Amino acid sequence: MSKSFKTFLKHTAKDFHNHSVNPPVVRASTIIFKSMNDIRRTQSKYKKDPRGGHFDYGRQGTSTTHILQKILTKLEDSYHVFLTPTGFGSVFLAIFSVVRPGDEIVVADPVYNPTRVLTQDFLKEFNIKTTFYNPHDLKSLNKIINKKTKLIFVENPGSNSFEFQDLSKIISIAKKRKVFTAIDNTWATPYFFKPMKLGFDMSIVSATKYYSGHSDVMGGSLAVNRKVFKHVEKAQKIIGLRLGPDDAYLITRGLRTLDVRLDKHQENARKVAEFLSKNKQVKLLYPYKKGSLNYKLWKKYYSGASGLMGLKIKTKDRKSVIKFVNSLKLFGYGYSWGGFESLALHQSKAERGNRIHSDIKEDEKIVRLHIGLEDPKDLIEDLRKSLKFIK
Repeated sequence: MSKSFKTFLKHTAKDFHNHSVNPPVVRASTIIFKSMNDIRRTQSKYKKDPRGGHFDYGRQGTSTTHILQKILTKLEDSYHVFLTPTGFGSVFLAIFSVVRPGDEIVVADPVYNPTRVLTQDFLKEFNIKTTFYNPHDLKSLNKIINKKTKLIFVENPGSNSFEFQDLSKIISIAKKRKVFTAIDNTWATPYFFKPMKLGFDMSIVSATKYYSGHSDVMGGSLAVNRKVFKHVEKAQKIIGLRLGPDDAYLITRGLRTLDVRLDKHQENARKVAEFLSKNKQVKLLYPYKKGSLNYKLWKKYYSGASGLMGLKIKTKDRKSVIKFVNSLKLFGYGYSWGGFESLALHQSKAERGNRIHSDIKEDEKIVRLHIGLEDPKDLIEDLRKSLKFIK
């Protein structure tokens, strides 16, 4: 990408044919041709270049989805990007593409709970074994890998608990043992961190979150390198995962302001983090404390931090934590995040998943905050009033 990230997002994919700043929405199930020769020529082009936007059926996409793929491929510095209807669809596609019955996979313990259910329970029914590793003990990761291991699946930072890992060490281990790697990079997006440049084979982003930015679209992206491209291409054809053109259009439009929004999310989150770090009632789960392990590992790989953070609250009075959350006036209550609005959720143990290496004790409650684009002074004041309810 010759232009800077910020300039590229503003100038890419203009439609000079229709004289519009944004590309049009092209909806199609049947792709129409002038003749059978036309069809065969297109199919021949697809065989030569599967990434080139040569479609003979709507399940493969339209020009609208192809434009989004090209934009994200440049942002990720990847060989190609596949699109799915949800972020979790990209998680499934990444794993399904490279793992078969009899194989084993190794997964970071603090992953998104649906990812845990997929790997720990669902894949077990297909004779695929999952082992979870401690994100801060990579020596044990090396010991877990064996001849049957096909994939290391990373989420960084950890879901809800926000552990940061030494990613280059994971890549080094994987390459020595000839194991595929995938990472869920939704928290940072390639604006703050590019996993493909570090050496990951696959990078997942839930486009539902910051790519869209307006809490009204669902989608996922799976960036891949040349080594796994054929595996993923074959799997997507078989599964039939497809992002619709209307969602692709909205995600493309959202990407225009990705940098502006993430810069502001980060600015607001830092101000809120500074306030929360002074409160003795909570332990802040966010890379703010210089000298801490999480801060060092974040600083080593990331150019910035997004708006998602956690609070670890030590109390036996669960109801007081619920009262704290319920008393917030400027934070909405709902799943997902990455939109313009602030959100708060009390995360139960069941929602975090049955973790093996967790350092969250029974008397510690987790509240997840997404810091939106409101005036941070208002958010801080809202939190100040509500924190008084914690006992």
